[in-house]
Amino acid sequence: MMQILMHYRLAVASRALAAIGGGYAVSSLAVTALALILPGHAVDRVVAATLTGLVVMPCAVMWCFAASTALKAWLGLLVAGLLLGAIIWLAGGV
Repeated sequence: MMQILMHYRLAVASRALAAIGGGYAVSSLAVTALALILPGHAVDRVVAATLTGLVVMPCAVMWCFAASTALKAWLGLLVAGLLLGAIIWLAGGV
C-alpha cells in the first residue's frame, strides 16, 4: 500500500515539475517562434507573441495534468518544444 501511495505522489510531483518547468520552456519557445514569424513591425510582433504566450502556459499546465501518464505529459512537452525549436531555427533565430 505504501509503495502505491509513493508511486502516486512521485507521479504527481513529476507532473507538477513538467507543468512548471516544461510549461515555462514551451511558453518561452512559443513566444520566441511567434515573434520571429509573425508579420508586422517588431514591437507589434513581440506584443502579440507575448500575449499568446500567456495562453500557451496554462494550456501546457492543463496538458500535463490531463495526460494519462506523467511520461505522456513529458513527451508531449518535449515534442512541442522540439517543433518550436525547429521553427525558431528555420526562422533564423539561432
